[in-house]
Amino acid sequence: MLAFIVAFAALWMAAPVAAQSGPPARPEIDLPQTVLPGEEPTVPGEDGGLSLNIDLGGEDGEGVPSESVVLIIGLTLLSVAPSLVIMLTSFTRIVIVFSLVRNALGVQSVPPNQVVVGLSLFLSIFIMGPTLKAMNEEGLQPYLEGELTQEEAYNAAVDPLREFMFANVGADELGLMLAAEDSELAPDTPDDVSMSALVPAFILSELKTAFIIGFVVFMPFLVIDLVVSSVLMSLGMMMLPPVFVSLPFKILLFVMVNGWVLLAETLITSFNTT
Repeated sequence: MLAFIVAFAALWMAAPVAAQSGPPARPEIDLPQTVLPGEEPTVPGEDGGLSLNIDLGGEDGEGVPSESVVLIIGLTLLSVAPSLVIMLTSFTRIVIVFSLVRNALGVQSVPPNQVVVGLSLFLSIFIMGPTLKAMNEEGLQPYLEGELTQEEAYNAAVDPLREFMFANVGADELGLMLAAEDSELAPDTPDDVSMSALVPAFILSELKTAFIIGFVVFMPFLVIDLVVSSVLMSLGMMMLPPVFVSLPFKILLFVMVNGWVLLAETLITSFNTT
C-alpha cells in the first residue's frame, strides 16, 4: 500500500510539470559510471540531466503528511469503506434483523431496500459513535498533526475497534477461528489475537445473534398466520389466500406495539459498547 501511495503521489506531482512543458523530449539514459581512483563521480542533475525528488512531507514540518498524501489515503479508505462497514461494525446484525422483520410481515418491498439500508447505516453510526470518536482522537488526529507515524497511528486507532469486537464476539466463534488459525501457541491475552482471526469470528457472531433476534420476531406473526389459516379452513374458504387476510392483522399488531421503535431499542441495547 505504501509503494502504491508513493508511486501515485509521484505521478500526481509530475503531471503539472509535463502539462506545462512542450512536446516531450527524449530522455537521456545515464549508464553506470566507472570511477577511477582519484576522480570524483558526477552527480546526475548537475549538468542539466533529468532529476526527480519525491517529498511526502507537508509544509507544517517534518513528519506531517502533505495534503496530497492525506487525499490519497482518504480516497483509498472510501474505496474499501463498504467492506469495512459490513465487517467491522454493527451494520450486519441490524440490516439482517430489519430484512427478517420485513419478511415476517409478508411485505417483500415495503419498506424499500434503500430505507432499510439507510436506517441500518445511521443506527450503526449511532452505536459505533464512541468507538469512532476514540479512533479519531487516539489515531487519526495525532497522525495528521505529525505526532505519530503511520504504524503507530494504525495501532492506536485499531485498539478501540478491537475492544468493541471483543465485547460482542461469541466465545464459540472466536475459539473456532483460533483453532483453525495456523498458530503453534494459543494467545494468552486479547491483545495477542490477530485481526485475521477476530474479524471472521465477529462476523459469525453477528450472523448468529441476528438470526436469534429474527426468530423471536417471527413467532407472533407465525401465530397470526396459523390462526387465520385455521379460521379460513373451518369456514370452507380454501380458495382465499391466508396471507391476504392475515397481512392487515400483522400490520395492525406491529403498529399497536410500536414495532419499529421497539425493534430499534432492542438492537441498540443488544450491543455492548463499554
